[in-house]
Amino acid sequence: MISVIATVLNEGDNIRRLMESLVAQTCQPDEVVIVDGGSRDQTVTVLREYENRLPLHILVEPGANISAGRNRAIAAAHGELIAATDAGVVLHQAWLEHLIRPLEDDPALEVVAGFFTVEPHTIFEAAMGATTFPLVDEINPDTFLPSSRSIAFRKSAWTTVGGYPEWLDYCEDLVFDLRLKQTAAPMAFAPDARVYYRPHGDLTSFYKTYQRYARGDGKADLWRKRHAARYATYLLAIPLIFLLGWRVNRVLWALFGIGGAIYLRQPYRRLRTVLADATAQNRVQVTLVSNLYAVALVPIIRVVGDIAKMIGYPVGVRWRMEQKPPNWKDI
Repeated sequence: MISVIATVLNEGDNIRRLMESLVAQTCQPDEVVIVDGGSRDQTVTVLREYENRLPLHILVEPGANISAGRNRAIAAAHGELIAATDAGVVLHQAWLEHLIRPLEDDPALEVVAGFFTVEPHTIFEAAMGATTFPLVDEINPDTFLPSSRSIAFRKSAWTTVGGYPEWLDYCEDLVFDLRLKQTAAPMAFAPDARVYYRPHGDLTSFYKTYQRYARGDGKADLWRKRHAARYATYLLAIPLIFLLGWRVNRVLWALFGIGGAIYLRQPYRRLRTVLADATAQNRVQVTLVSNLYAVALVPIIRVVGDIAKMIGYPVGVRWRMEQKPPNWKDI
């Protein structure tokens, strides 16, 4: 039995895209369990429109965060095979088929990691997607930590790791993935199990989201070295280069330029692919001016994202020191 689960909150404006893509799946789920965290818009009303088109079970749990919502949905699901997704995405027509088949074919397999692809509708969104999301050819299946926008697992694996960490409001799926890997749960990568995600369309919403992600890193004690390197670069290395000046410090300026080129190389490589795909699907019109605009946006998006992380991370660290949450590595 296959159960698709998701948790939603105030998604009335876009939830139909997800639900229509569920209706269109080549492999239909035996049930769909969606937990609403207490939406104040028309989300639940829209969901009920699909009760005659899907084996849909809607639970309303006011105040439930993302982790709690997913745990409630999985606990209520009758299937041993759980496929998780999220509001704000559109599923490829064969998403569930590609995601579940490896679990059906191999009884020893416990987790299947799907993938997500950006679906920009503007040049800004294309630059945002290229800067913040990897392409499938960058993924190392052995180290990949899947988003819960596209993942499948046996319910027994979820039980073994204690579910999603309900004390964590962001980065909860990373901790869930790391716990799965910690328990040596066999994991496969299904690159064709894709969901399509529209990137942020402005810097303000992007900044807020990445600040929250970094706050989650701080709460969960994730990626210490990455955050330390970011602080060292922005607060020590770059100010030092400027203080020393051009004449004294030409070598450091050259190294700074080389480092910046390396830092931006991957986003620029992705940008060509993202723009080509969006153009082929008639979602954006690419001109010389729009290309230059996208190229100029990449470093701006990078810097804004880094600033958001540097501000959000210590907030999470302070919360962890004060609240002393469970050590997820020992749970």
